[in-house]
Amino acid sequence: MKKWQKWTTAAVVVLAVGGGTHAAGLWGSDPSADKDTLNYSIPAEIQTLDTSKLTDANSGTILGNTEANLLRTDNKGEVQPNLAKSYKVSDDGKTYTVELRDGLKWSDGSKLTADDVVYSWQRIADPKTASQYAELIAPVKNAKAIAAGEKKPSDLGVHAEGNTISFDLDQASPQFKYLLTFETFAPQKKSFVEKQGDKYGTTADKQIYSGAYKLEGWNGTNNKFKMVKNENYWDAKNVKTKTINWQVVKNPETAIKLYKQGKLDRASIANSAEMYQANKSNKDLKTSALAAATYLEYNQKNNVFLKNEKIRQALNLATNREELAKQATGGSRDAAQSFVSKGLTETADGKDLSDFVKPGYTYDKAKAQELFKQGIAEVGQGKMKVTLETDADSPIAKATVDYIKQAFESTFGSDIEVTEKVVPFKQRLKDSQAGDFDIVVTNWNGDYQDGSTYYDLFASKDAGFNNGHFDNNEYYAAHQKASTVDSNNPSAREQDFKDGEKALMDHASINPLYSWKTASLSRSNVKGIVENPVGLTLDLTYAHRK
Repeated sequence: MKKWQKWTTAAVVVLAVGGGTHAAGLWGSDPSADKDTLNYSIPAEIQTLDTSKLTDANSGTILGNTEANLLRTDNKGEVQPNLAKSYKVSDDGKTYTVELRDGLKWSDGSKLTADDVVYSWQRIADPKTASQYAELIAPVKNAKAIAAGEKKPSDLGVHAEGNTISFDLDQASPQFKYLLTFETFAPQKKSFVEKQGDKYGTTADKQIYSGAYKLEGWNGTNNKFKMVKNENYWDAKNVKTKTINWQVVKNPETAIKLYKQGKLDRASIANSAEMYQANKSNKDLKTSALAAATYLEYNQKNNVFLKNEKIRQALNLATNREELAKQATGGSRDAAQSFVSKGLTETADGKDLSDFVKPGYTYDKAKAQELFKQGIAEVGQGKMKVTLETDADSPIAKATVDYIKQAFESTFGSDIEVTEKVVPFKQRLKDSQAGDFDIVVTNWNGDYQDGSTYYDLFASKDAGFNNGHFDNNEYYAAHQKASTVDSNNPSAREQDFKDGEKALMDHASINPLYSWKTASLSRSNVKGIVENPVGLTLDLTYAHRK
């Protein structure tokens, strides 16, 4: 396929000028020298501060730095106590016992108790909350019965006695300790939640905070706000930064300019091919693992063409992932070899899980044309007209749909018509969750360092993140084995993941496109940041300027 995207030389030149320096004299005092203040951005709006309803990474970044959970991940990827003083796991892996620290407080000075932890888990389990993460707690006793309406949330196998919390599971769950680090499962204060009602988490003052910082100045729609040090955080004495200013910067070029002016302490260069190429040699460049992936979801519930397996297989075979990654991202992302991203975790014998499970995705134009012709004949409704939806907030996302549209139309000719639908991130998220799409470009950043953070997304046809409602019994069977009979057997569980990947490919349930990696310009005088490949990817709890 001929190269369809030409980089804009002028943009590259503009971005390259300055090479990581900034002229403080032109902008007054130098923000990047203020030892009490840090300055960061997110690429799209906060969607919610309700931890139970959190689904997107941007809101997660804010909540992950303002809400503390029982455990946290350190800079080596190891799980350490946070609100918890200690925790232990039974030999059979079915009971987790957590001891809280003494004297914990919420940001308003009220007591933070073990009952707050129990309430949070019950609220997530309650079908009325409609938490998309409710399925992650399926291993907890009675969670499935609660989801089905057969038991009450109070029957969930999470109990408190004094400062001790016990989690009783139906089967071993290797990933469970990571849920105790995840902001979605952070404690919630029942009296506060109930007082706020439908307004809970809709603005900064409609939330209460347990983490190192508390959020101020977010009214639910504005794009500038700040975190201020929470003096009631249990380890406040070691939190050195008083204020973290935040702004929503949708244009990656603008973020880089602000960085070079000293107004931001970090700016991604991985959001467009031009920016990556222009800045990848900058002295401030910092790279780290990011266990995120991009894939196409096919709506198999509402689109008659996409219900046809041969058509989906043809679309997958018509996707040249290597060329797509090179042309649309400039090499800032890697071609996907599996649904699960590279760098998420290793197998028991030390192999990257993505390398182990890769089922053999290929690009085969002739085979794609053959299958598509057969599929179109089976559907019997003439030309396939399909809408391809993505975010307006990312240059790479737009470049991706441009490439895919041309790939599909050049491969299948007059038998297909692809219409691009480019919408704000918030709208894309809403459309995905409502199933209001034909094909949508979806990004997923793992929540914890275990394969289940990917494979649990599609636990059933109606799973919270199975937006395309695919039905794949082979996949479900592999997932069920990994979650039950093989849950305490690492090598068998990894084989289940491999079987699941093959089922996804064989039935073209999704179309993996990219495996991400992070590349950012980062201020060298900011220390103490923890960058995780999963979950809270930017932990600023102990970040400070030297």
